[in-house]
Amino acid sequence: MVADEFHTTIKEVAQLTGLSVDAVSKKDRVHSKSSQKRLRDLVMIINRVTPWCGTPFQAFAWYRSEGIPSFGDLTAEALVKQGHADRVMQYINRIAEGGFA
Repeated sequence: MVADEFHTTIKEVAQLTGLSVDAVSKKDRVHSKSSQKRLRDLVMIINRVTPWCGTPFQAFAWYRSEGIPSFGDLTAEALVKQGHADRVMQYINRIAEGGFA
Protein backbone atom coordinates (compact mmCIF):
# COMPACT_ATOMS: atom_id res chain seq x y z
CA MET A 1 0.00 0.00 0.00
CA VAL A 2 1.18 3.50 -0.81
CA ALA A 3 0.62 4.69 2.77
CA ASP A 4 2.89 1.98 4.15
CA GLU A 5 5.62 2.68 1.60
CA PHE A 6 5.90 6.33 2.66
CA HIS A 7 5.14 5.81 6.35
CA THR A 8 2.04 7.95 6.13
CA THR A 9 -1.69 7.51 6.61
CA ILE A 10 -4.49 6.58 4.26
CA LYS A 11 -5.97 10.02 4.93
CA GLU A 12 -2.76 11.67 3.70
CA VAL A 13 -2.69 9.46 0.59
CA ALA A 14 -6.23 10.62 -0.12
CA GLN A 15 -5.09 14.24 0.23
CA LEU A 16 -2.06 13.62 -2.01
CA THR A 17 -4.22 12.34 -4.83
CA GLY A 18 -7.33 14.45 -4.42
CA LEU A 19 -9.43 11.37 -3.62
CA SER A 20 -11.78 10.91 -0.70
CA VAL A 21 -10.67 8.82 2.25
CA ASP A 22 -13.37 6.31 1.31
CA ALA A 23 -11.94 6.05 -2.21
CA VAL A 24 -8.59 4.86 -0.86
CA SER A 25 -9.78 2.83 2.11
CA LYS A 26 -13.01 1.04 1.23
CA LYS A 27 -12.40 -2.20 -0.60
CA ASP A 28 -15.10 -1.66 -3.22
CA ARG A 29 -13.94 1.89 -4.01
CA VAL A 30 -10.16 1.49 -3.90
CA HIS A 31 -10.40 -0.91 -6.86
CA SER A 32 -12.39 1.50 -9.04
CA LYS A 33 -10.71 2.68 -12.23
CA SER A 34 -10.58 6.31 -11.12
CA SER A 35 -9.05 5.51 -7.73
CA GLN A 36 -6.51 3.15 -9.25
CA LYS A 37 -5.55 5.72 -11.90
CA ARG A 38 -4.85 8.43 -9.31
CA LEU A 39 -2.86 6.05 -7.12
CA ARG A 40 -0.94 4.73 -10.12
CA ASP A 41 -0.21 8.31 -11.24
CA LEU A 42 1.25 9.12 -7.82
CA VAL A 43 3.46 6.02 -7.83
CA MET A 44 4.59 6.51 -11.44
CA ILE A 45 5.61 10.12 -10.86
CA ILE A 46 7.50 9.31 -7.66
CA ASN A 47 9.22 6.34 -9.29
CA ARG A 48 10.23 8.49 -12.27
CA VAL A 49 11.87 11.23 -10.19
CA THR A 50 13.44 9.00 -7.51
CA PRO A 51 16.75 8.64 -9.42
CA TRP A 52 17.03 12.44 -9.58
CA CYS A 53 15.99 12.99 -5.96
CA GLY A 54 18.11 10.24 -4.42
CA THR A 55 15.52 8.30 -2.43
CA PRO A 56 11.80 7.59 -2.65
CA PHE A 57 11.28 9.76 0.44
CA GLN A 58 13.01 12.71 -1.23
CA ALA A 59 10.95 12.10 -4.38
CA PHE A 60 7.85 12.11 -2.18
CA ALA A 61 8.93 15.45 -0.73
CA TRP A 62 9.52 16.81 -4.26
CA TYR A 63 6.04 15.65 -5.31
CA ARG A 64 4.49 17.53 -2.40
CA SER A 65 6.52 20.72 -2.22
CA GLU A 66 8.58 21.60 -5.29
CA GLY A 67 6.88 24.04 -7.63
CA ILE A 68 7.17 23.25 -11.34
CA PRO A 69 8.07 26.40 -13.31
CA SER A 70 6.26 25.25 -16.46
CA PHE A 71 3.00 25.15 -14.51
CA GLY A 72 3.17 28.45 -12.66
CA ASP A 73 5.03 26.81 -9.76
CA LEU A 74 2.20 24.40 -8.98
CA THR A 75 3.47 21.20 -7.40
CA ALA A 76 3.08 17.75 -8.91
CA GLU A 77 0.63 17.06 -6.08
CA ALA A 78 -1.56 20.02 -7.06
CA LEU A 79 -1.51 19.02 -10.72
CA VAL A 80 -2.43 15.40 -9.96
CA LYS A 81 -5.30 16.60 -7.77
CA GLN A 82 -6.54 18.64 -10.74
CA GLY A 83 -6.38 15.56 -12.97
CA HIS A 84 -3.21 16.61 -14.82
CA ALA A 85 -0.85 13.75 -13.98
CA ASP A 86 -0.28 13.29 -17.71
CA ARG A 87 1.11 16.82 -17.92
CA VAL A 88 3.47 16.14 -15.00
CA MET A 89 4.73 12.99 -16.72
CA GLN A 90 5.23 14.90 -19.99
CA TYR A 91 7.22 17.53 -18.09
CA ILE A 92 9.36 14.91 -16.35
CA ASN A 93 9.98 13.09 -19.63
CA ARG A 94 10.94 16.37 -21.32
CA ILE A 95 13.47 17.10 -18.56
CA ALA A 96 14.82 13.54 -18.80
CA GLU A 97 15.45 14.08 -22.51
CA GLY A 98 17.45 17.23 -21.81
CA GLY A 99 14.70 19.82 -22.09
CA PHE A 100 14.33 22.89 -19.92
CA ALA A 101 12.02 23.37 -16.97
